[in-house]
Amino acid sequence: MFGPTGVGCLYGKAHLLESMPPYQGGGEMIQSVRFEKTTYNEIPFKFEAGTPNIADVIGIGSAIDYLNSIDRIAAEKHEHELMKYASVKLMEVEHVKLIGTAAAKTSVVSFVIDGVNALDTGMYLDTLGIAVRTGHHCTQPVMDRLGIPGTIRASFMFYNTFEEIDRLVEGVKKAIALLRVKK
Repeated sequence: MFGPTGVGCLYGKAHLLESMPPYQGGGEMIQSVRFEKTTYNEIPFKFEAGTPNIADVIGIGSAIDYLNSIDRIAAEKHEHELMKYASVKLMEVEHVKLIGTAAAKTSVVSFVIDGVNALDTGMYLDTLGIAVRTGHHCTQPVMDRLGIPGTIRASFMFYNTFEEIDRLVEGVKKAIALLRVKK
């Protein structure tokens, strides 16, 4: 959500949360401490041990305010158009194969390049100022099953441009020319 990492919330049914013990100790999670007995605070406080992460919560609040201020329907439409454009452009590049071509998907394009290691491609694209992710993306079992050693993944958001996708495609072409092992 464009905010700091490590910020979240616990959402649950009150009767279940009340029956759960705290998993950490300290701060406001204690209602009272006696030698005989410790009483935990009410929910949600009993799960908020220690000093609250105030700065990051303010940051995530600002991120939420920002997301609520934009036209999210237009943003989603733009992201979808970016994904479609990137898919078409990358499919035109020799040796590139898209992974995951479902009609209804988020603004992410994953691909492999025949004869080019995904990590090497990602590192090369980084030198061109192009940010992608490479590897298994927490899906190693399915990639093993499909015989995919790793993919290159480009993710798009409403702030990205078609020109940036053109730069990605040109960078991929350069990576192929520089790194491809001919079979």
